[in-house]
Amino acid sequence: MMGALSLAYPFSRVTATKVSEAQAKPNNGFPSFLPKQVHTIKDPFARNLAMRIHRLPVSVKFSENPIMSSCVKPLMIQNKANPVVLLHGFDSSCLEWRYTFPLLEEAGFETWAFDILGWGFSDLAEKLTSCDVVSKREHFYEVLNKLCEFDDSGVNLSFICSSSFQVEKLVLIDASVYTEGTGNLATLPRLIAYAGAYVLKSVPLRLYANYLTFNDISFSTSLDWTNIGRLHCLFPWWEDATVDFMISGGYNVVSQIRKVKQKTLIIWGENDRIISNKLAVQLHCELSDAIIRQIPDCGHLPHVERPASVVKFIIEFVQRETKLVNQCVSAE
Repeated sequence: MMGALSLAYPFSRVTATKVSEAQAKPNNGFPSFLPKQVHTIKDPFARNLAMRIHRLPVSVKFSENPIMSSCVKPLMIQNKANPVVLLHGFDSSCLEWRYTFPLLEEAGFETWAFDILGWGFSDLAEKLTSCDVVSKREHFYEVLNKLCEFDDSGVNLSFICSSSFQVEKLVLIDASVYTEGTGNLATLPRLIAYAGAYVLKSVPLRLYANYLTFNDISFSTSLDWTNIGRLHCLFPWWEDATVDFMISGGYNVVSQIRKVKQKTLIIWGENDRIISNKLAVQLHCELSDAIIRQIPDCGHLPHVERPASVVKFIIEFVQRETKLVNQCVSAE
């Protein structure tokens, strides 16, 4: 699993009224393009966020037609503050932010959550030529261009270090930045890789992943969270996208860590059994301008398990610089 990311972009604001979106008609409150199994989800936060998922046309070089790309838009677009952009982790979706997203909105942040190409709920019915790291990065770059139109990893560092967008601040949550790609999986014959993808989306494996990811949750909660976490896997194109990413070699961003110059907040669960919190300390040492906050009694996904703590740290991180600037202005 890969950790999550949030970004703050100082985009140039143009207009908040020209919002063009491609949104399927709702089906009992849910967008009709979501897999029908969304109706079996019990978690009210996941259900509420799922009802807000939209698809936007995003043009990329590797596809003849725009890709209808999924995201959750803010309820209100602001023209003053920089937006917060949320990216989920490996093989996940924007529903990963079901608890954190509304808390960030309540705190007054203009918040967006985007799905990474090949995962989440974008429409890949038209076979793509590729769904590798380069394609994912280009797609996200164009997604941000689309965001500019609205109101104007691993995947995290890969994008940031190759993008012309100015990222003001960066938040890394239990981020898998030291994993060197997909390893031996890249050499598998495609038939074996497809068998691996089938296992990856299976309920037993996802339940076991939840056991490793979270601390002391009930079986009924784990089963519901499993259904949430694998909902995007039920699209017919998910296996193709997963195998393509696997065989391409995946993300390897170790050499790019020291290139990150943005102010960075590292958030980590102290009991992370997926990625050791010792790597959080190592990452803190390697980044040029970072602070670290570890959450006790918390596993691999703090924004799911301890969302209030995550949002508290993000608010403090953002306001910390604001207070310093205000103090400097007052002193003058």
